[in-house]
Amino acid sequence: MPSGIPDFRSPGEGLWEKVDPMEVAHIDAFRRDPAKFWASTGRASRCSATSEPNDAHRALAELERRDLLEAVITQNIDQLHHQAGSQRVIEVHGSIRTSSCQWCGTTFPLDEVDGLFGEDGAARCSDCSGPVKPDVVLFGELLPADAMAAGGVAGSRGRPDALRRLLPRGLSGRRAAVGHTRPRGRIAVITKGPTPFDGDAAVRMDGDVVADLDAVLAAL
Repeated sequence: MPSGIPDFRSPGEGLWEKVDPMEVAHIDAFRRDPAKFWASTGRASRCSATSEPNDAHRALAELERRDLLEAVITQNIDQLHHQAGSQRVIEVHGSIRTSSCQWCGTTFPLDEVDGLFGEDGAARCSDCSGPVKPDVVLFGELLPADAMAAGGVAGSRGRPDALRRLLPRGLSGRRAAVGHTRPRGRIAVITKGPTPFDGDAAVRMDGDVVADLDAVLAAL
């Protein structure tokens, strides 16, 4: 957690160790009780907006500047890749950058969301009073087709002399985002614990993501 944002799935420390995600982060749970959603998952998402990029984010941005990284395909919703300087960021789980009314579709930037909360504890649309949800993918929702298509294209491009995809812990992970965009070139897997892609990796690193990416930069 170099940026101070706990992940969701790490044994013993992930957020889902403490709560059932189907109770607080499923689209049906949001529809049943948007105030409960905002008090748990929504609040955690908003807190991540105050975090700062760490050296792992900056290392990926530097690899892109050197034309050694085609894109960052991430499940993270916290905008930190953008803040670190990455130009091509494909967010397959959406982003906290905006929230949208589930009735009329009005979109609100992050800095306006705090002003939408009513007495019931839920964010409500200033136009129609409908429930407002962060533009992130909850359980029970489809991944955004445009992001998945862009991820597939990015995964198929690149030069054979570069490691085109890095899969560090918390940046691109072990789940659907990578599975749907399996790269055709060489990949480096940088994460603690096994992944389904270890056998495909030209480089496999199992240490701290910041230290490992710093080592990658130093070796180039």
